[in-house]
Amino acid sequence: MSTLTHAVTDSATMLRRNVRHTLRYPATMITSLGVPVLLLLLFVGVFGGALNAGFGDRSPGAYIDYVVPGILLMTVGYGSAMTAMAVNRDMTEGIIARFRTMAISRASVLTGHVVGATARTLVSIVLVIGVALLMGFRPAADPVGWLAAFGVVTLLVLALTWLAVAVGLAAKTAEGTTGFTLLVQVLPFVSSAFVPPDSMSGAVRWFAEHEPFTPIIDTLRGLMMGTPVGNSGIIAVAWCVGLASAGYLWARALFRRDPVR
Repeated sequence: MSTLTHAVTDSATMLRRNVRHTLRYPATMITSLGVPVLLLLLFVGVFGGALNAGFGDRSPGAYIDYVVPGILLMTVGYGSAMTAMAVNRDMTEGIIARFRTMAISRASVLTGHVVGATARTLVSIVLVIGVALLMGFRPAADPVGWLAAFGVVTLLVLALTWLAVAVGLAAKTAEGTTGFTLLVQVLPFVSSAFVPPDSMSGAVRWFAEHEPFTPIIDTLRGLMMGTPVGNSGIIAVAWCVGLASAGYLWARALFRRDPVR
C-alpha cells in the first residue's frame, strides 16, 4: 500500500470516528444549527420591521434577503467553535497522544476532524437556508451564482475549521478555546451582516469595512441575490485562502511537536 493510499484510508477511518461522535452526541449539530436559526428568527421576526425601515423603498421582506448571508457566516462560526472544543477534548484527554503511538498517518487525525466538521457545517448551512426560505427569503441567484456561493461558503468553512483545529491543539483546556469562540461570534455583529457599515459611525464603521467577514458576507449576498459582487469577491477569496493556510500551517506545527500538558 502506497503512502498516499495509507493516508487516505486512515483519514477515512478518522472521519467515520467523528461522524459516529456526532451521531452519538447530537448536541454539537443542534447547537451549530439552533443558534443561527434563533438569530434569524430574532433579527427578522423581532427587529426586522425596524431595521427594514432603513432600507428605503425596498419591499417589506427586503431585510431577510439582506441578513441571511450574515446568518450563514455565523453558522460557520458556531460550527468551527464546536470543532475547536472537540479537538481540544481529544488533545487533553490523551486521545491524540494515543494516536501518535499507533501505526497511522499523522495527517489523518487532523484531516478526519476537518472533513467531518466541514460536512457537518455544510449540512447546517443547507438547513438554515431551508428555514430562511420558509420565512420569506427569496434569492435571485442562477445555478452559476449558487455554485459560486457554495464555493465561497466551503472556502470559509475550511478556513475557520483549520483555525479551530489549531486553537483546539494550542489550548490547555476547553476554556482556552473561548477566545476563538467569542471572536467568530462577535465579529459578524461588527460587519455588514445585519446593517450596512455606512450606517455606523467613526472607528466602528472603518473596522466594519475592513474586517475579513464583511467582504465574505457582501460576496455571498451579491451571489445569492444576483447583484454585482465587485472587488469583494477577490478580497473574500483572498481572506479565506489566507486564513485557511495560516490555520493549516499552525495546526500542523502544533501537531508535530511533543505535547506539553
